[in-house]
Amino acid sequence: MIEQYIKESIELLKRMVAISSISRNEGEVADMIQDTLSRMGLKYNRSGNNLWVRQEQWMCGKPTILLNAHIDTVKPASGYTRNPLSPDVEGDTLWGLGTNDDGASVVSLLAAFRYLSNRDDLPYNLIWAATAEEEVSGKNGVESILSELGQIDLGIVGEPTGMQMAVAEKGLMVLDCTTEGVSGHAARNEGVNAIYKALPVIEWFRTKQWDRVSPFLGAVKMSVTQIEAGSQHNVVPDKCHFVVDVRVNDLYKNKELLELIKTDEHTAGCIIQERSTRLNSSHIEVDHPMVEKAIGMGIKLFGSPTLSDQALMPFPTVKIGPGDSARSHTADEYIKISEIENAVATYIKLLS
Repeated sequence: MIEQYIKESIELLKRMVAISSISRNEGEVADMIQDTLSRMGLKYNRSGNNLWVRQEQWMCGKPTILLNAHIDTVKPASGYTRNPLSPDVEGDTLWGLGTNDDGASVVSLLAAFRYLSNRDDLPYNLIWAATAEEEVSGKNGVESILSELGQIDLGIVGEPTGMQMAVAEKGLMVLDCTTEGVSGHAARNEGVNAIYKALPVIEWFRTKQWDRVSPFLGAVKMSVTQIEAGSQHNVVPDKCHFVVDVRVNDLYKNKELLELIKTDEHTAGCIIQERSTRLNSSHIEVDHPMVEKAIGMGIKLFGSPTLSDQALMPFPTVKIGPGDSARSHTADEYIKISEIENAVATYIKLLS
């Protein structure tokens, strides 16, 4: 039976590749997945471009585990030598946009869900969900359906990790920072240069070391990634705007770190405006039963520097899936069929 589920899942992945599903434009691929679930005999739910299925033998009072992966992709990289929407199979390799990130996780979790939900001895309930807008951290993705799913006790987020388990993931804040000066003629000793006012603040962002260092995620990382000032060469600029990318470890909440940044003496006189504080870091205790099971199976634990839908889930989560993060967002993306087969077997063993 599991072999048939895997075969059907790989065919579903091929159909997913053949349909463009760039973030915020996932409607057509969601329609196709909905039709596939119906033909599989699964009772699906849909909200927007998000789909989910509850196991039929639902038991009130049992904890609930969510199996989640995303159906959207980034735009094809410019270096593609293949048609990104052509699901070509060569030996063990399936090529195409979204195969690695994140279609392989979508279909592997579905195969595991179908296999496990047939059992009547599970000590938990299962929900499988295929969701949208992950690549842009959109508000119409998994975050929009959490209230409809009910209480979730554990989330397994499928992402290309080589079936290693991320037990922590860095959060993200983007800060728009502005220093203000006084314009003047560059040839005379007049005005207050906003760039010069920004320099010590930028240096502080570059060199600041926060006290709390995570065993899995390391230190908070702050990087100035954009800067803009001045209108012409002979005018002292009265404003300097720069952007800071802040990757937050699991020992800080975004709002807490933001307040520390804004109140530090080195940022005095700099206007700091956050774009959002919703993408927090995530963390699960190493003595959680799921983590202990992974350790017993010899699965390597790590902390992930890349963002996923874990950031939007207010319950314990782990991130684990087939593929390699280094292939994500690159030209000529691919997944190994053997990686999908191994992922399904690993998910089932983890959940058994």
